[in-house]
Amino acid sequence: MIEAELKARVREPAVVRERLERLAVGCDEVYRDTYFDTPGADLEAGDRELRLRTVDGPDGTRALLTYKGARVDEVSGSKPEYETSVGEPEAVRAMLGGLGYVEALAFEKHCRNYELIAYGRPMLATLVRVPDIDGTYVEVETQVASERELRDALGSVRAVLDGLGIGEDDLTAELYTDAVRARRDGES
Repeated sequence: MIEAELKARVREPAVVRERLERLAVGCDEVYRDTYFDTPGADLEAGDRELRLRTVDGPDGTRALLTYKGARVDEVSGSKPEYETSVGEPEAVRAMLGGLGYVEALAFEKHCRNYELIAYGRPMLATLVRVPDIDGTYVEVETQVASERELRDALGSVRAVLDGLGIGEDDLTAELYTDAVRARRDGES
């Protein structure tokens, strides 16, 4: 599957949140993301990601292991994504270490998620704050089976952002991992 996603900086978080609340019921969750790579950073160099995520929410805690391939769309940053539930995150962490992967970066994302149907597609809209970086972001995503479907899906995602009052100049393809690294490197 390919994650057709657009991300934007939010100038007026309260306004965007109010508009999202009209579309769906929001759910607050905290993501604790740990990214793994080879000691030589081969995954990062290939624009790929391997992430172990622990999600704390109103229904308890769950964990996910995600692999994202290289971008298939430079403008949006959309990538093939493969994700599975993890019953024992510490066991997965040990397995990854045993396979030679090292922890490359870890940080938290504070999210308010909205599951909705828009333009005939299931979508997830998320308001995001990352304590390591300034500002609030909104992500809107849907899944497609192939690159042929990506353009139409991104058009639908863009239309949702338009409805939230998010302008073209607010869009960003910057990865949270890059922003967190830059912030932490600036503090050292």
